[in-house]
Amino acid sequence: MTENFVESITNMEDDFAQWYTDIVKKAELVDYTGIKGCMVIRPAGYAIWENIQRELDRRFKETGVENCYLPMFIPESLLKKEKDHVEGFAPEVAWVTEGGGEKLQERMCVRPTSETLFCDFYSHIVHSYRDLPKVYNQWCSVVRWEKTTRPFLRSMEFLWQEGHTIHATAEEAQARTEQMLNVYADFCEDFLAIPMVRGRKTEKEKFAGAEATYTIEALMHDGKALQSGTSHNFGDGFARAFGIQYTDKENKLVYPHQTSWGMTTRLIGAIIMVHGDNSGLVLPPRVAPVQAVIIPIQQKKEGVLDAAYALRDRLKASSRIKVDDSEKSPGFKFAEQEMRGIPVRIEIGPKDLAAGQAVLVRRDTREKLVVSLDEIETKLTELLDTIQTDMLERARAHRDAHTYEARTMEEMKDIADNKPGFIKAMWCGDRACEDSIKEQAGVTSRCMPFKQETLSDTCVCCGKKAKALVYWGKAY
Repeated sequence: MTENFVESITNMEDDFAQWYTDIVKKAELVDYTGIKGCMVIRPAGYAIWENIQRELDRRFKETGVENCYLPMFIPESLLKKEKDHVEGFAPEVAWVTEGGGEKLQERMCVRPTSETLFCDFYSHIVHSYRDLPKVYNQWCSVVRWEKTTRPFLRSMEFLWQEGHTIHATAEEAQARTEQMLNVYADFCEDFLAIPMVRGRKTEKEKFAGAEATYTIEALMHDGKALQSGTSHNFGDGFARAFGIQYTDKENKLVYPHQTSWGMTTRLIGAIIMVHGDNSGLVLPPRVAPVQAVIIPIQQKKEGVLDAAYALRDRLKASSRIKVDDSEKSPGFKFAEQEMRGIPVRIEIGPKDLAAGQAVLVRRDTREKLVVSLDEIETKLTELLDTIQTDMLERARAHRDAHTYEARTMEEMKDIADNKPGFIKAMWCGDRACEDSIKEQAGVTSRCMPFKQETLSDTCVCCGKKAKALVYWGKAY
C-alpha cells in the first residue's frame, strides 16, 4: 500500500515540473477549476497560508503596521495617473466594462496591485506633517491575466498582502523599504526554513513606477530561483502624479515619499520546491498546520485508542497534533503522513504501552527515536526545534553548493547549461549587457546583493569596468 502511494508521485529527478504538480494535487493543497489559470486552495493548502499570514501579520505589527482594506476595483482614469505604472501592468489587467446589465461610463480594472488606490486615499487624509507617517497593509487577492500558470507559483488570481506607506522624508521611506525586506527575509529563514539572498533589482527588473526595488531570492531544489518577496521605494513620484502634498514644519507645501511591499501564496510553492522529496511534502514545523500525528498500532486492541487520545490531550498544549484513528492500515497512514509533510509521526501500540514508551519518526530524515511517555512533551518540543534548524541548514547547504562564480561569458554559458543554480558575476551596469547575458546564457539578473564581493574588475559580458556583483539565474 505504501509503495503504491509513493509510486503515484513522479520522481523529481525525472520530471521536476510533474513532481511538483503531483504533490500539490495528491497532498490536496489545490484543485483546478473551470476558470483557466485559477485554483481552489483546499483546506490543507489554506491552513499553511493561514499560518504564514498569522506570523507575518504579527511581525508587521511589531514594526507599527496597521491593517486596512481598499476596493478591488480601480477606475481607468486613476490607473493612468502614473505613466510607468500603468504601462508596466497594462498587459496583465482584467477590465470590467458592464455592471447590472448596463455599460459603465468608465471601465474599471480588477486590482493587479493597489498603489493608485492608496494614493487616492492618501490625497484625502494627508495634509500636514502631523498626519505622517501612515504605515498600512491589506490582506487581499489580486488579478493578473497571466498566459502561463502553475498552482501557487503563477495564477490569474492569487492571495497576498500589500503594504503601503507614506513618509515625510526620503530617508524615512528608504529605511522602511529596507526594514520590510529584512522582515521578509528573517520570516522566510526563521519560519519557513528557506535561506534568502537579499539585494536590489536592476533598473530593468524593478517594479513599474518605483525608484528602487529590493528583493529576496530563494533557490529551489532544481536550481531555479524564485523571487519570494519584494519591497519598493517610490520616492515622491506617485505623490507628484496624484497631487499629494503636505504642509511641513516650516509651513511649506512639499511632496511625501512612499513605499510598497508584498508577499504572496507563491511562498507555498517555495516550501514545496525547497523541502519536498519523492514521498511528498516536507513541512518545516513552525509553518506546519499539524506538527505531529499520532498513529495507533493495532488500534482495535483494548486501550490503544484511549492511550492515543490521552497522549493527544497531553501534547496539544505545546504542539499542533492530531490522532489518525481512521480504518486505514498503518502502512497507508505512514505514507499519507509523509505525503502531507507532517513533521513528526508518533507510533504507539500495545508493546509501546507495556514499555511506557512511544516511537517518534522524523519526516525529514525518517530517523526513529524511542521516547519514554514520561518525557514525551519535552522530547517532542526539542525534536520539532531540531527539525526546523536542520531543514534550514540543509536548504542553505544546497543553495551554497549550487552557487557558482563566472568571470567570462564562456564560463557563464557553461554553468548556465550544465550546473543549475545561482551564478555570481560582475556587471558594468549597462542594460545592453544585461540583455546580452540573457540572450547568450538564458539567465536573468536576480539581484545585486547587499553583501557585495569583487570577483574581478571587469564586466562578465563586455569587459568594461564592473560596477556591481549580480546574482544571475533561471527563474520561475
